[in-house]
This record gives sequence, structure tokens and C-alpha cells, in this order.
Amino acid sequence: MAKPQMAKLKPELPPAEAIRALVDAEGRLALRVTPGARGQTLEIAGGHLLAKVREAPENGKASAAALALVAQALGIAPSRVHMLRGAASRDKLLRIAG
Repeated sequence: MAKPQMAKLKPELPPAEAIRALVDAEGRLALRVTPGARGQTLEIAGGHLLAKVREAPENGKASAAALALVAQALGIAPSRVHMLRGAASRDKLLRIAG
């Protein structure tokens, strides 16, 4: 008997305006990533952006998923979100282009 497949749920995302309010004048955004989560979400807590992604923290998979999630929430191309620092850390500093 075939196992029924679970539909992928859309990630929970805060409004783009709320995320943009966290971006500084130089286009930088601080992000804390939790890899290996059950679902994919972005949330704002205590003035910080927190990302939970399913991917494991190996070979940059969790970082790439988090950047893609931020781009999706902002409604921009993933190529416009760049990591300035934190590739091997949960705490990352991003630059949002344009």
C-alpha cells in the first residue's frame, strides 16, 4: 500500500513591510537561523528576524534556505539577498539589494 504524501505547507511569513522596517539605512538585516526545524517560518521577535528552516546545517543548505525564505517574504529575487557574514553561524548579517 502506498504511503500518502503530505502536501508541502506554505511557510508562515510576516508582512514584507515589517521585515523592511528591520533593514538599516545601508540595506543590512540581521537574521538568526534555526536549522532542522519541522516547518519553514520567518518571524519577528524582539525586533529581530528569526528563520526556521527544514534543511540541515551542512554545506550551506540551511543558510541558502534561509536566504531564499527572506527573499520570498520580501517579494524579491533571491539574487538580491546577499550574506555579508555568518556563513557558519546561526547569526547572519544580510544585505538586501535595491
